[in-house]
Amino acid sequence: MLTCKDFLNELTDYLDESADAALREELEQHIAQCPNCWVIADTTRKTIRVYKGVDLYPIPKEVEDRLMKALEKKMAAKHR
Repeated sequence: MLTCKDFLNELTDYLDESADAALREELEQHIAQCPNCWVIADTTRKTIRVYKGVDLYPIPKEVEDRLMKALEKKMAAKHR
């Protein structure tokens, strides 16, 4: 029997439908019995569906530059 942690580790493959048939069956059995994991799978699936339907807009160059500098600064501080 899969644990919730096992389910979360396999969630991407489950949602992408790239998990093999036996694993997929175990995952489906788990979410049929675990309301918390069912909610996670359902919410993630819906989020992906919404995201795929959204038109992407480019970030202005100056905003991207500021974001990248902030990320670089945070990563540098993390490695100290």
